[in-house]
Amino acid sequence: NSNGFPVISYYDGTNGDLKLAVCNICISPTLTTVDSAGDVGWYTSLALNAAGHPHISYYDQGNGDLKYAHWTGSTWDLQTVDNQGSGGQYNSLALDTADHPHISYFDSSNGDLKYARHDGVTWQVETVESEGDVGCYSSLALDRLNRPHISYYEDFNTYTGGKDLKYAWYDGSAWQIETVDSDGNVGSHTSL
Repeated sequence: NSNGFPVISYYDGTNGDLKLAVCNICISPTLTTVDSAGDVGWYTSLALNAAGHPHISYYDQGNGDLKYAHWTGSTWDLQTVDNQGSGGQYNSLALDTADHPHISYFDSSNGDLKYARHDGVTWQVETVESEGDVGCYSSLALDRLNRPHISYYEDFNTYTGGKDLKYAWYDGSAWQIETVDSDGNVGSHTSL
């Protein structure tokens, strides 16, 4: 955070909860349960806004939903971003210059890479790539124009059979997709 202390979002597998640890002096961290409604907190991704408040994207394993939580300064605001099938695994969160959240993630029901962004009023959800089984291990970054860039893994493509590292970016009018590395089984556990 702005004081230089670590803030960590994580899954409590014993209780099935999303938790947050804030280490103010790193002797006695403050542990907070953010969401405990079901088996929640898988695949967390954390970003701090300009005020230092945590924003977390995560997967609700029990319902198969992509969820999002952020601290308003006085309470946690919990939202379901995508509840169509089993979307939300391998999510990655970034905040734009207006502190609006953007999330890339894998929709395991359809084998698609998906992208969600909050426009200040509602969530906008779209499929970035649906050819083959794509979108695992996504990593999201925003450029200076707040346009999304995503690295991810293609587990299988019917046409190429590939297990490849891929990269998608939005150029302002359409998604551009390219294969970065296709030499063998490559591209899992990406970071952008």
